[in-house]
Amino acid sequence: MAIAGNILWLLFGGGIVAWIIWILLGLLLCCTVVGIPFGIAAFRIAGFAAFPFGRELIDTRLLGEPRITGTSLANFLWVILAGLWLAVIHVLLGISCFLAFFLIFPIFFGIAHFRLAGICFAPLGKRPVSIEMAQELRRQMAASAISS
Repeated sequence: MAIAGNILWLLFGGGIVAWIIWILLGLLLCCTVVGIPFGIAAFRIAGFAAFPFGRELIDTRLLGEPRITGTSLANFLWVILAGLWLAVIHVLLGISCFLAFFLIFPIFFGIAHFRLAGICFAPLGKRPVSIEMAQELRRQMAASAISS
């Protein structure tokens, strides 16, 4: 089902537009040495923006990777420089999908755009994984928190 949703999303739901926007932003950010980590994050999110169904973005700490010092500050700078603009684009695309209420698919596409708008506020320190893996990692984290 996720494969069909991703194909429909890419062709009809704005997935190709979202992918292009994230790729262009990543290329723009990689023009400076300081922007390279932001550009790499943008490329990672571009892959997720192209195929969001069946996947979820999770914090890298759930995968056992250490959080890089300054990620919170970098996410704050991201919001000011790029995240706000990307979020506005995704919200507008999501609203346009909801306004096309005569089809069932735009509702799901609108929800996907709103998920991407939320991601625009803190993409650094996130990795796309399958939904099943994300649920298992959360279950393991909850179990370890209870046993502590």
